[in-house]
Amino acid sequence: MSMLRNDHRGGSSSGFTLIELLIVVAIIGIIAAIAIPNLLNAIDRGKQKRTMADVRTISTAVESYAIDNTLYPAGIATWASLKPHLNPFFIKDPPDVDGWNVGWDATTDATGLTYTMASNGKDAAVSPRSGGQTTDFDCDIVFRNGQFYQWPEGTQS
Repeated sequence: MSMLRNDHRGGSSSGFTLIELLIVVAIIGIIAAIAIPNLLNAIDRGKQKRTMADVRTISTAVESYAIDNTLYPAGIATWASLKPHLNPFFIKDPPDVDGWNVGWDATTDATGLTYTMASNGKDAAVSPRSGGQTTDFDCDIVFRNGQFYQWPEGTQS
């Protein structure tokens, strides 16, 4: 009479066993452990590249100012005091922050002969500015008088 009874004893089941689910979760965890550090490194690398491009753009505006005025703006100690000299004549709405959302470090000497544009890096703290290539995202990116003085290169940690 009741030959079509389906009591799920015996026969095949249409679900996953606990072991199969644990294996899938373990595989996903291993892939995530490998991929996430690479993703974070790539994100910080992108922030560095954006910061370098923004520094070049702002520095081009500073150089344009110097061409028109014979000197760089003199006695500048902050980005807030440099920006009015550039905006809107030499650059329209320059970025106020670097790739890590930290304000620029901009200075010029009292004579208007030199200038420095810098990003303090991922940690937002001023680090030693010895020049040349850096190997850490926390290191400053420094552009001085028309060229990079300190810049990221190679594998960053």
